[in-house]
Amino acid sequence: MSEKTGYRAVSKFLIASPTKVRPVANVVKQKTCSEAMAILENMPQKGARLIRGTMKSAIANALYANKQLDEDMLYVKEIRIDEGPRLKRVWFRARGRADMLLKRMCHITVVVDEKAGE
Repeated sequence: MSEKTGYRAVSKFLIASPTKVRPVANVVKQKTCSEAMAILENMPQKGARLIRGTMKSAIANALYANKQLDEDMLYVKEIRIDEGPRLKRVWFRARGRADMLLKRMCHITVVVDEKAGE
């Protein structure tokens, strides 16, 4: 536990399905922050926009905590997409029936850290 864990940011209760956001997160794992931000800027998915906002916050946390850091020295150490609660809505169907519509939520955790050895 004495090892430094990095700088993190968490966004909670985002209305997006975790199964749709995870493939976007897998693209930017273990990349430098500048490269990851460039990739996320050019992806059309909603999950890319959500991850980009959380990553900006993690980078800002790192730069605020350590004034000697440069954004080029940071990389995405960990990115985790967890499932949040589900909003349950009624979806009215034909002939007086109804179905349950689940609006899924996710929690995004981004951990950035300093590159070692450079």
